[in-house]
Amino acid sequence: MNSGESIWDSLTRLVLGLLVAAVILGIVLSYQPVISQNRAMRARKLELEQKIAAETETGRKLEAALRAMQDPRTVERLARERLSYAKPGEEVILFQSPTPANDAALPSLPRQ
Repeated sequence: MNSGESIWDSLTRLVLGLLVAAVILGIVLSYQPVISQNRAMRARKLELEQKIAAETETGRKLEAALRAMQDPRTVERLARERLSYAKPGEEVILFQSPTPANDAALPSLPRQ
């Protein structure tokens, strides 16, 4: 021990150091809920921004489809493709994909 320093001076410094540490710890713990809330809000913001981007893309595609539907040739083409409509005198040929029942009835080709 130093000659000019008593045990009480050392204990006083120790207690003051512990008080400062306790105050700092208290401040950190009091801000912990705010930090957690901020983290959750940032995650929610990112999620919403991704949804906005997806909805913007969907809106852009719908606007393009709407512009295309204003063209009579596009409407005619879609009616022919999706509804199997035809002009008078035209024949419509529909192709169907094979089903498992139809596959069994087909003869198998020899492999080389």
